[in-house]
Amino acid sequence: MEKTLEKILKDTRENEGNLISILQDIENAFGYIPENAVNWLASKLDINPSIFYGIATFYAQFHLKPRGKNIITACCGTACHVKGSDRLINGLKQELALPEGEETTKNMEFTLEKVNCIGACSIAPVFIINKKVHGKASADKLIKEIRSIKGSKNEGK
Repeated sequence: MEKTLEKILKDTRENEGNLISILQDIENAFGYIPENAVNWLASKLDINPSIFYGIATFYAQFHLKPRGKNIITACCGTACHVKGSDRLINGLKQELALPEGEETTKNMEFTLEKVNCIGACSIAPVFIINKKVHGKASADKLIKEIRSIKGSKNEGK
């Protein structure tokens, strides 16, 4: 981890980066922002770690916990809510066997995250699975997609 962080720090200094670009580089390198990475960089830059966390918790693009290999983003905006996104989210939680209060499966295969709005209200309810938009989503379509991903993982064994 330290080699990666040294490279991030070097690149930041050479390219006149800022704290947001540092956090983006950490997220890209590790898939989330590990606490020990923040503490290491904060000490090297003589910045209070709380400054990093203030930025990381303000922007939705940053994640403080490890995420699954497959990311499912569920829109919870008004149009999606009215069209039943809560029911679909609950169905996905069951399909993924997500423990209450958790976003990521124990095997780190899936993360189900909720966002306030995706901006595709005309095709509500909307889910994004591994960067592919699924508009006018239904329980059947979503479960089929999840099982397809699970199946392709099993075929690779």
